[in-house]
Amino acid sequence: MSAKTKIVVLRMKELIYTGIFVALGILLIILLIIMFLPGKETPSSSATQPNGSTGQETSLDNTTSTTQSANPSGTPASSTDVTAASTTTAYIPGIYTTELVLNDQSIDVEVIVDQSSITSVRLVNLSETITTMYPLLEPTFQNICTQVYEKQSVEGVTYETENKYTSLVLLEAIRNSLEKARSEFD
Repeated sequence: MSAKTKIVVLRMKELIYTGIFVALGILLIILLIIMFLPGKETPSSSATQPNGSTGQETSLDNTTSTTQSANPSGTPASSTDVTAASTTTAYIPGIYTTELVLNDQSIDVEVIVDQSSITSVRLVNLSETITTMYPLLEPTFQNICTQVYEKQSVEGVTYETENKYTSLVLLEAIRNSLEKARSEFD
């Protein structure tokens, strides 16, 4: 009786590497399944608004304040004035939106007006991808909204030079929405 016995020698280092790669492979598969399966959105990423739309609302109270923008050192921030083409403030009450396309993803700038004033300005359909890719979008938008509520126009809205292009895109979208409200009035 001759039995041929094979002896397999495994080194501890090879076992550890194999275990790590197997664990990483399983983790990768789980992450891919979680990312690409259609599922429920988390409550923090979108919320249903009273008007039925979903998105993140960045509207501020319609109050007048006399704050001056300043950087941390206390000196006024450098800014550029942006003026609107028309200065009439008569609107047809309603909700007016302008679509912005950023990196093949669209967001809507929604402006709600009554007959004589701007009551709300907000970003609708704002995804986490956009907020990650454009981190200055929300703070810049909030700064612009505060000024628009104060002035009830996009005329004279100021912004910091480091946020110039983000501010210009947002102001143009708000201006377009307000023009829709005015053009229907004329």
